[in-house]
Amino acid sequence: MAQAREFNFDGLVGPSHNYAGLSFGNVASFNNVKSASNPKQAALQGLAKMRALAQRGFAQALLPPQDRPNFRLLRSLGFTGSDADVLARAYKESPVILACAYSASPMWTANAATVSPSADTGDGRVHFTPANLNNKLHRAFEHAQSARSLRAIFSDPKHFAVHDALPGTPAFGDEGAANHTRLCAAHGAQAVEVFVYGRVEFDAAAPAPKRFPARQTLEASQAVARLHGLAAERTVYVQQNPDVIDQGVFHNDVIAVGNGNVLFYHEQAFADEAATLERVRAAMAGVGAELQAVRVDTGAVAVADAVHSYLFNSQLLSKADGKMALVIPQECQENPAVARYLDGLVASGGPVDELIHFDLRQSMRNGGGPACLRLRVALTDQEAAAMHQGVVMTEALYHTLVAWVEKHYRDHLEPQDLADPALALETRAALEELTRMLGLPGLYDL
Repeated sequence: MAQAREFNFDGLVGPSHNYAGLSFGNVASFNNVKSASNPKQAALQGLAKMRALAQRGFAQALLPPQDRPNFRLLRSLGFTGSDADVLARAYKESPVILACAYSASPMWTANAATVSPSADTGDGRVHFTPANLNNKLHRAFEHAQSARSLRAIFSDPKHFAVHDALPGTPAFGDEGAANHTRLCAAHGAQAVEVFVYGRVEFDAAAPAPKRFPARQTLEASQAVARLHGLAAERTVYVQQNPDVIDQGVFHNDVIAVGNGNVLFYHEQAFADEAATLERVRAAMAGVGAELQAVRVDTGAVAVADAVHSYLFNSQLLSKADGKMALVIPQECQENPAVARYLDGLVASGGPVDELIHFDLRQSMRNGGGPACLRLRVALTDQEAAAMHQGVVMTEALYHTLVAWVEKHYRDHLEPQDLADPALALETRAALEELTRMLGLPGLYDL
């Protein structure tokens, strides 16, 4: 077994971070529609989290923000003229489309791609499939830049394979790592990859939610597993409970999170809890690992409390002493039921013995917690050395990025500001400078 570390690639918040409320089914996002945002604070909160975890010895890196506004989207929908004309006309005729072109959602890199480490894949390379995110207009164009960024960072074909996104049709709705987890004895060992889906496109009789859309299909999960060359005996497909989707659990990472051999989940997370655990346990036995299931009962934490606090949209991180830390948003400490549960969890003597909490209010108000902000990539030492080093979080990079944010980001952004041509120019200038700082020239088609 090769030694490997899990890198967390956090999304760097962009200069046009805003609350457009575009994601029907994401309760937090929808509840804060059109309120004022603070891009500077959002970026600094995210950077503080990255720095703190890097200082603790966790492997930490970042993915750059995507170019905004997306003029290619606006022009493809008939808005013509100069950039200023395009913005003015879009704001006048369809402010929702303009908001889609300015979407802040790429900061949540859990949706950027599904990742299979080299220990799991048929050809022994790390495989990435950018998510097509075709359920929402504001996210459906992200995969092109996600693929471009991943190919720039993981460019060595000896070690890495970055696939194209799946076809952008309803049958292959793919939301990336937000519906995927990897369970194993160690990051460098063979693992069981668990794909969680919300609906089945080619079986009309399969259960499905009635209120909110199910964004991940079984067919998409199966296609990603094929692309990555995953062994059937180490791949498990699980249906998310349709009822919890209708309660605002739009991705599995809002109701469950896994790390190592631990699955931390709510009792209502899966359509068939008992069958899910049985299949995962059986598959893990095949790789010499034993599942530790940490179940949260509804009586302890209601689904509504889990959604509002983002208890499960947390990071489970393996520590050097063999225990795990749970990285949670500040909102967990502010919810009495969740805070009580977490106190008991740490005191229980189980695998989680530490809570690390961060103020991520700007991200939380837009519907994303700690788990949304990061893409997990397990890398051997050789693979880590082969990736682009300019995105690895160091103390020097942290201070450089803080100064960059202070220089370029606004501290107040209203919905009407999206029509301001100056915002587009500010964002472009910031990203051009960022590519030079990170050593990724040509990352954007500016």
